[in-house]
Amino acid sequence: MKKKLKEERNGWEGGRAIPIRVMTVGKKRSPGVQLIVDEYKDKLQHYSSIDDVLIRSNPKNARDVKAQIEEEDLAVINLIKSNDWVVILDEQGLDVGSERLAELIGDAGLTGASRIIFCIGGPYGHGRNLRERANLSIKLSSLVLNHQIALIVLMEQLYRAWTILKGQKYHH
Repeated sequence: MKKKLKEERNGWEGGRAIPIRVMTVGKKRSPGVQLIVDEYKDKLQHYSSIDDVLIRSNPKNARDVKAQIEEEDLAVINLIKSNDWVVILDEQGLDVGSERLAELIGDAGLTGASRIIFCIGGPYGHGRNLRERANLSIKLSSLVLNHQIALIVLMEQLYRAWTILKGQKYHH
């Protein structure tokens, strides 16, 4: 894999720069988190268009956890198009390193998908429908991260992935 990535770094040609959307289920972001997210969005714009969507946790104020998960699941699913390539972040997901994430992003441009969507779940995780719809499930860490920390880690890793694909020195 390292040889393949090294060859790609010397002039990445892997498909088109597919647009990225990050969807996060949670409460309003703190100003500090938003500042960091905006900084990485600015950096990522050099490689690919990126937007992020905050979906309110527990949109109908359900008292039942199962109902809360279902409502959040529906809110996310309604924003996904049929030709989106969907990655959910989940503590049980595939453990990928930075170079593997770069490969996944590079390969997504070859799938015919209109964009990559990364989904960060609410306090109780993703619902059944989104899990079934997802093309891939990955974990950012063996630790459970709240949605704001997960968003910061994801944004940094997306930037790192693009610098890997472009052969830039940020990664090493």
